[in-house]
Amino acid sequence: MENPTLLQFFHWYYPDGGKLWPEVAEKAEWLASIGITMAWLPPASKGESGGYSVGYDTYDLFDLGEFDQKGSVATKYGDKAQLIAAVEKLRSHNVGVLLDVVLNHKMGADEKEQIKVNRVSEENREEIDEEVIDAEAWTRFTFAGRGGQYSEFVWDYHCFSGVDHIENPDEQGVFKIVNDYTAEGWNVEVDDEFGNFDYLMGANIDFRNNAVREELKFWARWVIEQVPCTGFRLDAVKHIPAWFYKEWIDSIQEAASEPMFIVAEYWSFETDKLQQYIHQVEGKTMLFDAPLLLNFHNASKGGKDYDLRTVFDGSLLQADPWHAVTIVANHDTQPLQSLEIPVEPWFKPLAYALILLREQGLPAIFYPDLFGASYEDSGDDGNTHQIELNKVTELETLISARQQYAWGVQTDYLDDPHCIAFVRSGTAEKPGCVVVMSNEGDGVKHIILGDEFSNSQWKDITGNVDSAVQCDDQGAAEFRSNGGSVSVWVKEAA
Repeated sequence: MENPTLLQFFHWYYPDGGKLWPEVAEKAEWLASIGITMAWLPPASKGESGGYSVGYDTYDLFDLGEFDQKGSVATKYGDKAQLIAAVEKLRSHNVGVLLDVVLNHKMGADEKEQIKVNRVSEENREEIDEEVIDAEAWTRFTFAGRGGQYSEFVWDYHCFSGVDHIENPDEQGVFKIVNDYTAEGWNVEVDDEFGNFDYLMGANIDFRNNAVREELKFWARWVIEQVPCTGFRLDAVKHIPAWFYKEWIDSIQEAASEPMFIVAEYWSFETDKLQQYIHQVEGKTMLFDAPLLLNFHNASKGGKDYDLRTVFDGSLLQADPWHAVTIVANHDTQPLQSLEIPVEPWFKPLAYALILLREQGLPAIFYPDLFGASYEDSGDDGNTHQIELNKVTELETLISARQQYAWGVQTDYLDDPHCIAFVRSGTAEKPGCVVVMSNEGDGVKHIILGDEFSNSQWKDITGNVDSAVQCDDQGAAEFRSNGGSVSVWVKEAA
């Protein structure tokens, strides 16, 4: 795939009412025309909150908006037929499709079970109380509305290692379930925050149960047959043992008719942890570059006090560009969400230029940055906030520029704390570009392109700088950007 470009085609507050799958189908042709090559769709399975579920409160993986469960047939995004139609429309325009996979937990069980648990310290999950408590918990999933279609597997407490709520006695917290698989505690090869971050929420799936592993592999093979996707986005992998996902990915790659693109969410700003996970799964998945997003956030907040020369420092892109999917925002980091880490609007065009037009990394675009978004929710302060996310004016141009101009060898000019630039040399078939950005005053870079560009004229396709740039007879010129802005210079036709 040449210059692959991923679009996250949803956000946390996307409207209810089955509007998303039809919108995907409607926009498929346009997305392909501007240079989007893959679309990441939200979890398509029925969640605990039915038609209002964003999708991460997974109830029934086999219900893609087909069965009357949790108060609705359709999911928040539409029904199964609309999902398949949307995916087929994308594929017809050569846009790949990533389905979001949520395998860490289940929520909304159908029945309670009598179980035994140990209380666990929420701050250190390795501190497991020796006292065994008899209690009831919502851990049995029978999916009566589906009636055994596609899979007759019934989930019970043997499939889970922990819960956050018990009854008789009624308590909230973290509780380790006592069953055949949990004698040694939590799973290994998970994040070490809180001592062991195996448990996150809901009924925590235990991958040490062989029947569970085989069911999740079976589901993956089933969903590939049902929905003609080309890959998966894996949710919350820091809470899921790496050994399982290595096994699961091998299984789906064997079953698929073409290589599947896999990207996982391991949300950590510690690049060493990201690299460790990549090593544990033997490089079988890419990861989102959270450390680079943190740099973008800091750069946008710091303004002229931020040293642009350091914008890639400590990122996965710098350490392992072959496994880095670069982002400027996502559904967890948008305003009022749990991992909120906004990039200020003035810096978003700069950040997108840095991920879209360089050689390294695979860039992901966030829906509100391309289309805008408006929503209301309560914040940590207890007040209700109206959020307006304006689309990034230059973004469509930058996406198209990735396909038209971001070719050839890259030469960096990361030599000034307030103005940086890079050049893509182009190839025999495709032109290159010069990218200049500044976080203070107007930026200027003296760049020598070489004799083949002697006396050539260049224009800024973003429109941020109106006047053209003229190279001298050695192919050198002063390329500019406005203060707090980015310019993408391309050679004008002779």
